[in-house]
Amino acid sequence: MLPKMGSLEAGHITKSDHPNPLLPRASSSSLRSRPRSRLPRLFRSSRIDYLQWISSVSIFLSFVIFFHLYLPGSSPGKDKGFGLKDVGVMDDYEGLVKVRELGGLDFGFDVRFRPAKFVRRFRKEDLGVFNVSSSLSLPLRRFGHLKPRLAMIFGDLLVDPEKLLMVTIACALQEIGYDIQVFSLEVGPVHDVWKNLGVPVSLIESCDKTEVQIDWLSFSGIIVDSIESRGVFSCFLQEPFKSLPLLWTIHDVSLAHRLKQYNSTGQIELLNSWKKMFSRATAVIFPNYALPVVFSSYDSGNFYVVPGSPAEAWEADHELNTYKENLREKWSIGPTDVVVAVVGSQFLYKGLWLEHALILRAMVTLLPLFPSDSSSTLKVIFLCGNSPSNYSSVLETIAGNLRYPQGVVQYQAVDKDSDNILRMADLVIYGSFLEEQSFPGILIKAMRFGKLIIAPETCEIKRYVTDGVNGYLFPKNDFKILRRVLVHVISKGKLSGEAEKIAANGRHSALNLMASETVEGYAMLLNVILRLPSEVISPKDMKEIFPESKEGWKWRLFENVSSATYETRYFRSETFLNKVEELWNLTQRERLSLTTAVGDSFFYNIWEDERYNELAASRKRREDQEIKDRSDQPHGTWEDVYKSVKKAERTKNELHEREERELERTGQPLCIYEPFLGGGVRPFLHVSSLYRGISLSTKGRRAGVDDIDGPSRLPILNNPYYRDLLGEFGAFFAIANRIDRIHKNQWIGFQSWRATARKGSLSKAAEETLLHAIQRKRHGDALYFWVRMDEDTRNPLHQEFWSYCDAINAGNCRFAFSTALKSMYGLTQDVDSLPSMPVDGDTWSVMQSWVLPTRSLLEFVMFSRMFVDALDAHMYDEHHRSGRCYLSLSKDKHCYSRVLELLVNVWAYHSARKMVYVNPETGAMQEQHGLLTRRGKMWVKWFSYATLKSMDEDYAEEFDSDKPRKRWLWPLTGEIVWHGTIEKEMSQRHQQKEKRKQQSREKIERIKKRHHFKTIGKYVKPPPGGEEDSTNITTAQAR
Repeated sequence: MLPKMGSLEAGHITKSDHPNPLLPRASSSSLRSRPRSRLPRLFRSSRIDYLQWISSVSIFLSFVIFFHLYLPGSSPGKDKGFGLKDVGVMDDYEGLVKVRELGGLDFGFDVRFRPAKFVRRFRKEDLGVFNVSSSLSLPLRRFGHLKPRLAMIFGDLLVDPEKLLMVTIACALQEIGYDIQVFSLEVGPVHDVWKNLGVPVSLIESCDKTEVQIDWLSFSGIIVDSIESRGVFSCFLQEPFKSLPLLWTIHDVSLAHRLKQYNSTGQIELLNSWKKMFSRATAVIFPNYALPVVFSSYDSGNFYVVPGSPAEAWEADHELNTYKENLREKWSIGPTDVVVAVVGSQFLYKGLWLEHALILRAMVTLLPLFPSDSSSTLKVIFLCGNSPSNYSSVLETIAGNLRYPQGVVQYQAVDKDSDNILRMADLVIYGSFLEEQSFPGILIKAMRFGKLIIAPETCEIKRYVTDGVNGYLFPKNDFKILRRVLVHVISKGKLSGEAEKIAANGRHSALNLMASETVEGYAMLLNVILRLPSEVISPKDMKEIFPESKEGWKWRLFENVSSATYETRYFRSETFLNKVEELWNLTQRERLSLTTAVGDSFFYNIWEDERYNELAASRKRREDQEIKDRSDQPHGTWEDVYKSVKKAERTKNELHEREERELERTGQPLCIYEPFLGGGVRPFLHVSSLYRGISLSTKGRRAGVDDIDGPSRLPILNNPYYRDLLGEFGAFFAIANRIDRIHKNQWIGFQSWRATARKGSLSKAAEETLLHAIQRKRHGDALYFWVRMDEDTRNPLHQEFWSYCDAINAGNCRFAFSTALKSMYGLTQDVDSLPSMPVDGDTWSVMQSWVLPTRSLLEFVMFSRMFVDALDAHMYDEHHRSGRCYLSLSKDKHCYSRVLELLVNVWAYHSARKMVYVNPETGAMQEQHGLLTRRGKMWVKWFSYATLKSMDEDYAEEFDSDKPRKRWLWPLTGEIVWHGTIEKEMSQRHQQKEKRKQQSREKIERIKKRHHFKTIGKYVKPPPGGEEDSTNITTAQAR
């Protein structure tokens, strides 16, 4: 049910060139050249005879004065368009054509919704793909080992047309290659439907109440159905899930009404919470073109329409099967009366009355078929949008001028008993000549009610209605045909047999109307917004699947599912919004009462504490003064005072209370750090003495947990560009930067939160086994890891190292490694600089989950800093400018993070370190790539500590001596140390120490040179019980 829209000349509405603007521009050229429909053509056509024109003009002149005052959306004195002074222009044929040109009437022809910003954004991104590949002259390959995964989220699994829509879409998406998983906040009968389709269903709780342990990054995209899924949205408002493509479908207008109410009643916080959801969605999808107009105030450039829904057919069948009462008796309409319902567009515009006048003028030919002495009468009911209440008077005046009998023509608002009127009607006429962007939903419902429809020959209507087969069509510029159709379908006071047969055909065709277009619309939208990595296969085109998979709604899947709990979409939305408001108001009241109670007690406690402190301080001052007067004051040197103050300042920060886990961590040999970004991954982080979190963002730290603030240790992490680009390597660099200040254990490890999300983290047994092996030094200087490359979900074919690396990096991993190593070591271009990673039946580490000695970590970080710097120097210009690099098929802010994920394997293998796999469940250990099998294959010379240390000192000396002005990443990723730096720091510390001593000596000399006055006297308090006349003042001689 749509609210009154008034004049739709402003707002987020533009002229549409193509009903599907995401298609390539070339495909829309033919449609763009198509002549646009205009109501004035109605009068230009030579097929309107002279007598029809004369009668129309005479009717118009007779009541223009009256209904001009009641035009929908206008008021007297404000409309300066067509009025009484312009009646003179109607004296000839051209005057009638000028009705619209005068501006007094608006026929809604320019009302179009077009997602201009949405389309422009994705077209620009698609254009950039070709620019990157051509500018770098590198082929970007898609390997396609995995299916794209989609998550569908529902508020419940109850039976309704929206679930039928999503099941139909899911079936088609499965056919073209998508892998789908369903999540729901509540159970319901539709669970069995998904189960029969082979789609896994998981029940989750609202993210507002608990932390949902789901790795949403494992999905290529998210589809959130309806406003009832509100509780899950907070999961996607936090990093690292904020950039995940998300489609949100809205099916009705109830939320728009509430948002308007929240704005007027001052419920700004509740309003803003919904606005955040609108802004977060990649695309907000509507099933018709009227809804985005209603929600236009909240459009952030992400509104999109995929027309079509089974809702109208579902609701029509539900009403026919549920309600059996005699509506005609209720409405005082006889069983033999012929009821004609005139419906129209969902949009309301000023020219609506003229269209209705023309329809009534054509229906005059039916009046002779219903004489006054006949047992049947004619009833014409106009169903309009929320027109002004006096619009019924306008229709009565038009009907009176056309000599309709009293009571034949009636008016009814669409949102009031409209379904009952359609069920009573024998004939439904679509009385709007507006070129709709999709097939009108009210006609679908009328057809499913089994009613014969007559509609103008607009592009969208004639696309689905065949004249004389499942309905009747008439040209907009020839009302003689409309009169002939009316006379043909009504015979002897009732519908003819042929008309009933055509109505039955219409009922059958309405069952699956627009199903194919809806399925294709969702598939095309997903194809546009999803950015699939190179290891994921592109879905097939919809043309490649069988037609029966997309040409109808999946009604058969719901045949055996109980729909006893079915409620209309509008009623369910209203009920849900009421619950949201109640919960919100309850939360606000609790917060207010708690704040008031805490505030009162807080201020009283403050006053009590302050009063007690003042009394205690006063008593202490008196006692100190008395003691001071009776004792000698020892005096020390100023040097002693200075030293004691400095000592107190140094020890002040060491007196803080240490956390229990921090104390336990001090005595153990290993600490495993878990890098994370944002609150979305908190459910996957451990809370124990063995683990410690390190946040890559200052805002994302957990409350009450001793997480490390990464940006405070490595300032470059404050830069979002490098924070996303480095990923977990940013945590490695932050920990290694002055590591002795934060890490005092002999061994150090890292574990990705994604390993925990995929059930690949260490169990308690594996942790104990690993600690035991470390303490016993079973494998010496080794790299322990517990996430295997051959079991990674991205490697279903169990590829070898470099093939796997190429598969997840658009086929250019080897090139990136080779280029970076050449730059690091200064090799010539003709030298093969790709280290060998042999295929020997063993596996490698992925997901940055490993443990090694702390000293070895510093060596690995030393190598990694130079490697990352070489990669950055090679890719920065292109990636920083366009967001693209040759390691990804699309824009990717994590460009070379997948290369860095595998870097530890190259370093550990070629630096002759043992590599040991730890089973994360049992703790069983197995050495990989034995040292004896590596002989002759390792690049020990290039990865030795002496070589890397020499290179690191060269980098440090260059930076410290030359101070290069060029952009250079290496100095920003850690310490800059060489022997010259150490000597310089020692010299600076010595100079600062001497300067402080000199300042202290000067201060002492100034104090000694001050002039001191002799003591005049002191007041001595008399002893208790002394004589009253004794003197109270004693003079003390100055010393």
